[in-house]
Amino acid sequence: LNLPQFVQLLEMFVGEHISLPTVKSLIAFIKEEYKQTEEEKMDQLEKVHRNSRLAQRKLLLEALFEKWDNNASGFLDLEEVDALLSTFKEGMEKEAFKKAKKHLCCRYPQLSRVGKLSPKAFQTFLELAASEFTGNEDEAIDNLVEFLTTSVERSHTECLRSLARRKWLHNIQQAAEASGASVEPVYKAVFKALSQDAEAHGDNKKISAYIALLEKNQLSPERGQILLHYVACTTDDAPYVLNQILHRDMKGVSFAAVEEGKPIHVPRVQLHGNIHFWNYDRPVEERKGSLLVLPLHDAHWRVFGILGLDTLRDQCEKTIFLTHEISFYQGVSHAFSKAYHHIRTLENILQMTVTALDWLYPRTPSIHTVVTYLVEPGKDKTSDYALRKVITTDNTGQKEIHSSPVLLLRKENLLSDYLFKCTDSSEVVRASVCGEQHIAVPLRDLSGQALGIFDISIGHHQKLPLHEHKDLQKMLKMAQAACSEILKISLEETQPTYVLEAEHVENLRHAGILFHRFMLQDLRECV
Repeated sequence: LNLPQFVQLLEMFVGEHISLPTVKSLIAFIKEEYKQTEEEKMDQLEKVHRNSRLAQRKLLLEALFEKWDNNASGFLDLEEVDALLSTFKEGMEKEAFKKAKKHLCCRYPQLSRVGKLSPKAFQTFLELAASEFTGNEDEAIDNLVEFLTTSVERSHTECLRSLARRKWLHNIQQAAEASGASVEPVYKAVFKALSQDAEAHGDNKKISAYIALLEKNQLSPERGQILLHYVACTTDDAPYVLNQILHRDMKGVSFAAVEEGKPIHVPRVQLHGNIHFWNYDRPVEERKGSLLVLPLHDAHWRVFGILGLDTLRDQCEKTIFLTHEISFYQGVSHAFSKAYHHIRTLENILQMTVTALDWLYPRTPSIHTVVTYLVEPGKDKTSDYALRKVITTDNTGQKEIHSSPVLLLRKENLLSDYLFKCTDSSEVVRASVCGEQHIAVPLRDLSGQALGIFDISIGHHQKLPLHEHKDLQKMLKMAQAACSEILKISLEETQPTYVLEAEHVENLRHAGILFHRFMLQDLRECV
C-alpha cells in the first residue's frame, strides 16, 4: 500500500461518523501492535533500493539517448549503435551484443525492418546486452554508458539547440495531455514548434507547414484506394490547403514518402517537375523554394499520414533545409504521432465508456447520475492534476458530452475531495455529499494509476439493490478490461489482436465493440 491507499483503507474501516478519540485509539493500537519482522524489513529495504536503482538507471539512459540524438529526431540508428558497441572492450563482447540484438528484434518486430531505436528500445538493448555479460549487471550498464558517452562529443551551441528543441517537443505532448481528447491544440503546438525552430535555428526561414492523414477513398476509388486529406496547416496557407484532397493520380511526392516510409527532400521545387502547388494565385515564376515531406508513423511503424514543410513564401535564395533541421522535423513528426495517438486512445476510451453506460442504464434504475472525468496535468505548479468532466449520464439514460472544458481543481472543490482521494489512491471511495451517496471508481492505466473516474451517485440510498450492485460491478470490470486493451494497442512492442470480425473496421479497433467483446467472453467463461 502507498500512503494514499493506506489512508483510504483506514477511512473506510472507521467510517464517516467516528469520533476523534476513537480514531486516536485506533492509531495507538496500530502503532503498538504492528510488528515488522527482520525479514520483512530487509525485503522492504531491498525493494526500495531496487526501485531507486532502476529509476537512476532510467534517467542515466535517457540522458545518454538525448546526447546521441542531438537534433531531437526521437530515434537512433540501430546499426550505428550496434557498430560502435561491437568495439566495446576491443570487441570482446561481440557475442553478447549479437544475442542482445536478436532478443531485441524479437521484442520489437518492426526493428528488423526500420532499424530505428526509440528511447525505450535503446534502454532495452543496453539492458539485454548487460544481462549477457558476466559479473554485476549494474556495473556493466555503468561501463556501457561511460563508453557510449565518451564516444560522442557535442559543442555548447549544439547542446543549447538540442535543449530548446526538446522543450518545444515537450509542449506538443503537453498539449495532447491537457486537450480533453481534442486534436486542435496539438496541431497548434506542432506549427508553433516548427516556426520557432525556423526562426531560431533555420536562418529565420519563412515556412509553410501542413498535416495530411491517410483516409479510405470512398467517393472515387478508381483514383486510388487511399487519399491524403489535409486536416491542418499554418494560418496563411489555410485558404489554399486546408481540407484539400490529394489523390494518387495527382502530381506530388507525398505518396512516394508514404510508400517508402522515408522523408523526401526537394531542394528546388522549380526544377523537379512533379510538385503539386495548392496556391494557384502564386505566379509560376515565384514558385521557388524547398519542399520536405515526412511520413507519419504509428507505434508499429505503419504510415498514417504526412507532415509537409516548404519555403515557397520565403523569397530568399538560400532556403534549403539542412540536415540538422530535417532531423528535428522528424522529431516533430514523431512527437505529433505520439500526441495524435494519445488523443485517439482517449477518444476510444470515451467511446467505450459511452457503450458501457448505455449497457448499465436499463439495469440499474437506482443510480441517479454517472459523471465521467479524465485526469489531466495541472495548469500550474500549485495543482498537480485536474479532473476534466467529459460525460454526464442521468437516470433517464440521457448523456451530455461536455465539449467546453469543465475542470475541477483540488483547492477549489472541497466538496469533490472524494474524487481526488479516488485519483490519489486508485481505489474505490464512498462519500456522502449534500445528503447524496457517491461511489467514485477509478479507471486505471496499465501501471495501475487512475486515468479517469466514474462518479456514481445513488441518491439517498445507502447501497444499491443486490442485483443492481452485481451489474454495476460487472460493467466496471468489463470497462476496465476494455480500457486496458485499448491502452495496450499504443505500445510499440505490442501487436493488436482481434477477436470479433467487427473490430477490423479500417484496421482500427472499434472501442465500443470491445466492451461487448469482454462481456461475451465473460459469459462464455460462466457457461
